Amino acid sequence: MAGKVFFSVSMSLDGFIAPESIEDLMGRQWMELQQWLFPQRFLRENLKLGEGGEEGRDNDIVRETFERTGASVMGKRMFDAGEHAWPEEAPFHTPVFVVTHGQRDRWERPGGTVFHFVNDGIESALDQAREAAGDRDVRIAGGGATILQYVNAGLIDEFSIALSPVLFGTGVRLFEGVDADRVALEPVGAEPSPRVTHLTYAVRER
Repeated sequence: MAGKVFFSVSMSLDGFIAPESIEDLMGRQWMELQQWLFPQRFLRENLKLGEGGEEGRDNDIVRETFERTGASVMGKRMFDAGEHAWPEEAPFHTPVFVVTHGQRDRWERPGGTVFHFVNDGIESALDQAREAAGDRDVRIAGGGATILQYVNAGLIDEFSIALSPVLFGTGVRLFEGVDADRVALEPVGAEPSPRVTHLTYAVRER
């Protein structure tokens, strides 16, 4: 049985998931947006940041998201930002399909992450990711423009937002340009934690 197609992001209270410029991705605002994530024990172990870290529901959600993911899809902008920021052992440990307009040979990293570059559209990338994932889920990892393409194409089954109590005022809005006439949402869950509120929705065609 095929798994779900989902995305999972952190979002500010005013609807932004990232700064406009790639150069600002490690800036103060982005770090504030993700401050719930970095102390988690599972993330620290996955990124080899050292021993220790927090345990609890936030940590469980990070681990569960990782464990359900059999393959990921991302846009070229996200890949370009991560290529130099990820450690040598990239944190996915599964196949990753990069939607791009160019051509590039696959890129293998230690620990099981293999990047495949797909230049014939988002549906082709998803088909390849589904095949690679088997009965596990496919995560649309980002960035915002790539997520929106999949939402508007009716290809997302479910998504989760870690709603963070920060304000950006500007940046990349998660749902900027969404086809609201097509997309309907069904609440699945809401879990508050000390730092964020985790919201999960099923996506239905309106």
